Amino acid sequence: MIVTKMLRSRSIDKHLKTMLLISSSSSSSSSSPASALRTQSTLANPNTILHTNLRCPSPAKTLIFNRSFVSTIFESSYHNFGYNLGVLVVRGLSSMASSHTLDWNEPVSCSEAGDGNTGSVNQEETRLSIPVRTFFFSTSVDLRRLVELNKANFIPPTSRMTNYVVLRFGNIKSDPNGVDTSLSGSECCYMVVFQYGSIVLFNVSEHEVDGYLKIVQRHASGLLPEMRKDEYEVREKPTLSTWMEGGLDYIMLQYLNIDGIRTIGSVLGQSIALDYYVRQIDGMVAEFTDINRGMEKTGTFTMERKKLFQLVGKANSNLADVILKLGLFERSDIAWKNANYAQIWEYLRDEFELTQRFASLDYKLKFVEHNIRFLQEILQNRKSDSLEWLIIILIGAEILISVYGIAHTSAAITSL
Repeated sequence: MIVTKMLRSRSIDKHLKTMLLISSSSSSSSSSPASALRTQSTLANPNTILHTNLRCPSPAKTLIFNRSFVSTIFESSYHNFGYNLGVLVVRGLSSMASSHTLDWNEPVSCSEAGDGNTGSVNQEETRLSIPVRTFFFSTSVDLRRLVELNKANFIPPTSRMTNYVVLRFGNIKSDPNGVDTSLSGSECCYMVVFQYGSIVLFNVSEHEVDGYLKIVQRHASGLLPEMRKDEYEVREKPTLSTWMEGGLDYIMLQYLNIDGIRTIGSVLGQSIALDYYVRQIDGMVAEFTDINRGMEKTGTFTMERKKLFQLVGKANSNLADVILKLGLFERSDIAWKNANYAQIWEYLRDEFELTQRFASLDYKLKFVEHNIRFLQEILQNRKSDSLEWLIIILIGAEILISVYGIAHTSAAITSL
């Protein structure tokens, strides 16, 4: 066994010497006879110990490999890990191009090395994330009064839409009304306020939200017991090959300007308001469901006529608000004028399923309307029955009076 191990070790050493000498001779432009001598001397001394501070190499830098260093790596790997791992190290090192050499005295950071696929980090691929927060806490906002008290922050409208205003807070480097103005590199934030109660905040951090909501709350009416909120994200990427690209809970644009803010804000404002009205209708559906279950058990119901009329008014007002106030079926003027913003408008409407949600709301309203009509007929029948009984009682009373009169007259005649 000892003789076999010695023979195997010698054959491996000879094989490695031959491989390294061939590699050295094939790259004569980057090596010299002196380096070959150093390689042979290193292989002759397999007990050489490597003391090197390894750093991550950078693909962008020139790598200067020393042949003695290569042989030392092999000897260390061979004596520590055995025959198979030693051959693997030699193959990995021999596959390197001779032009990539490494000077180990030059420090290179690992971040410069990259992942080995792209080579280096492309700074242009960095995406700017703009948070978008949507709130709904009232059913009406006095926009005229809001603008009067915030004239310095008011951005004049560019379309005929009058159911919302845009306010800008902070300073920006360029004209905010420019078509190609981007939010990249600016600390400015925007607030889109809608007359029907929705508020959309762009580029506003979480701890600053309450301050902006208080600005609107002073001019709001019909405050809700519970505020609804939602979050979205806009990403800017100037190198994007297309104008826009959608993703999960975000939309990526080449740049975000005022027209983009108006377009995105209009859809997000409608979405959160529609969610409120859908929940209102859901509450009515649940109430009628309980009534129907009670009728199933008892065969009757005890709802007052006044309560039923209140439900009728609530259903009609919700439907009117969705169609008229929200303008759910009115296309944005900006989307009419510019195909890019029309693409954003259509994508977001599909993303938030506004058409499908309104169809669901309309179906629920038809269910409520059917139940209301049914209960109205029952109440009407009850009223008719009461009137009929009243008429019967009156007729009976009249008959009794007539009988009494006849009997009194007959008694008088008999006495005569």
